[in-house]
Amino acid sequence: MTKPIIAILGAGLGGAVAAFEIKAAVGSRAEVMVVSRGDTFHFVPSNPWVAIGWRRRDAIEVALAPVMARKKIGFTPVGARRVHPSENRLELEDGESLFYDYLVVATGPELAFDEIEGLGPDGFTQSICHVDHAEKAAEAFETFARNPGPIVVGAVQGASCYGPAYEFAMILDTELRRRKIRDRVPMTFVTAEPYVGHLGLDGVGDTKGLLEAEMRDRHIKFITNARVAKVTDGMMSVEEVAEDGAVRATHDLPFAYSMMLPAFRGVSAVAGIEGLTNPRGFVLADSHQRNPTYRNVFSLGVCVAIPPVGKTAVPVGVPKTGFMIESMVTAIAENLRQMLDGQEPTHEATWNAICLADFGDGGVAFIAQPQIPPRNLNWAAEGGWVHLAKVGFEKYFIGKIKRGASAPFYEKLALDLIGARKLKA
Repeated sequence: MTKPIIAILGAGLGGAVAAFEIKAAVGSRAEVMVVSRGDTFHFVPSNPWVAIGWRRRDAIEVALAPVMARKKIGFTPVGARRVHPSENRLELEDGESLFYDYLVVATGPELAFDEIEGLGPDGFTQSICHVDHAEKAAEAFETFARNPGPIVVGAVQGASCYGPAYEFAMILDTELRRRKIRDRVPMTFVTAEPYVGHLGLDGVGDTKGLLEAEMRDRHIKFITNARVAKVTDGMMSVEEVAEDGAVRATHDLPFAYSMMLPAFRGVSAVAGIEGLTNPRGFVLADSHQRNPTYRNVFSLGVCVAIPPVGKTAVPVGVPKTGFMIESMVTAIAENLRQMLDGQEPTHEATWNAICLADFGDGGVAFIAQPQIPPRNLNWAAEGGWVHLAKVGFEKYFIGKIKRGASAPFYEKLALDLIGARKLKA
């Protein structure tokens, strides 16, 4: 008798962990097949370090094919051109098709650089969203350091990932001071958030106070409620928006180096499929991570449609952090096991958030349980220990991926790397 096929689309932070955990949950009762665009996993939280030359690419990458083979998980690196959910079929980039019984969409986002003129690695700003971009950003930084000038860092309207923008701004400041050229580099932080430290979450603990204090201490100016109108070579045009939506001020910001996080949208393989995705291309999911229309399709991570926390003058998305993604993975694995038993799924993700924002010589950490307020736990703290915690977690996570180990990852981070003692304090 042919075994059911569980296809996992994507092999990033969510997809790779999902493959290991789903395989552990279903065992030999189903075939697990991963469809990835490329044959390597890279640890995205380390991209800011790559972009400043503190990490080499090979230190944060894992070759996936041998790991998947050891875990008896099918793997193809050709990628998917289109999902055909009414046919239970993945159309692959090489023209072949993969038919599935269950599909887990874990693609991550498409980076919407094209929505703003001049934005992105093909324009005039750098990116740390992918290791390819981070390597290019590192090359550009070395060129910049030989002839320094103003820097602009931040996140544009519609972005939903703000922590790395703060992290990169502070890391840049640290590295510039180490090179003794910080005095020659005016820095401005530009963000769609209504206030510094909002993070797409309406703040966590006192992230507003902590991050504003860091900005002031490091002499980084900031513009909030910012809408980037366009970017040209060496100049960024920014509109500062009032609460009523009117433009309160305009800023022409010269720069010799800039890194701006883009807005996200759903990838082309799923975008525009009625019943599967919203108008932005993000996958619709119920409380069990299952699509309301195509009941054998699950989704996790950045590709999932989540409404914003509240109304803001400039569009601000909600981040999908590692802790939340890990919880989605576990819920899907348990729900698939139930469905193979002929039961309806009952498991739900907890959607908690944890973040370590490394500043090179310090950092800020926060935990939000749940991620969306009101919360049972709303905590943030700062200190040099955050940098040490992130270094340790990077090694731990990459090591687990190399071994093909399933979660918990971020739960362990919350309990072990931050620690109950600091949390209580």
